[in-house]
Amino acid sequence: MQLSIVEIAKPADANVIVGQAHFIKTVEDVYEALVQAVPNIKFGLAFCEASGPCLIRHTGTDAALENSAVEAASAIGAGHVFIVILGNVFPVNVLNQIKLVSEVCTVFCATANPIRVIVVEEGEGRGVIGVIDGSTPKGVESASDQAERHAMLRRFGYKQ
Repeated sequence: MQLSIVEIAKPADANVIVGQAHFIKTVEDVYEALVQAVPNIKFGLAFCEASGPCLIRHTGTDAALENSAVEAASAIGAGHVFIVILGNVFPVNVLNQIKLVSEVCTVFCATANPIRVIVVEEGEGRGVIGVIDGSTPKGVESASDQAERHAMLRRFGYKQ
């Protein structure tokens, strides 16, 4: 058994969702969930098939984001793992729709932060153990930090 860390390359302003599903139908169903959730959504999706031809299946609405998703899925190389790279929406806008797709087993992360995926390889297979999402905390928020958090959520339109 061998552990490795895979750093996910993505456009600087993109968000990433990494998860695991169980069936080739995942690609079409996640695509439909995303385009139904947000009009004019920009994304790329890649899925690592775990049996048969073991291809990286992919789709999307933006060629560059789709290419980024394929590159990330290739780097991870773990069966049934999918990656969505979002261009013009935040994960919070689509995460519940993705979780409701019947093939989706788990979501490892949804983030704009730098992400590293912990992969284990054994025999002919690879799997995701977990993710490292961003940086460690640098302290506890102060009253002014809380006020800024509240203001930011209102600027983004998530709170009134």
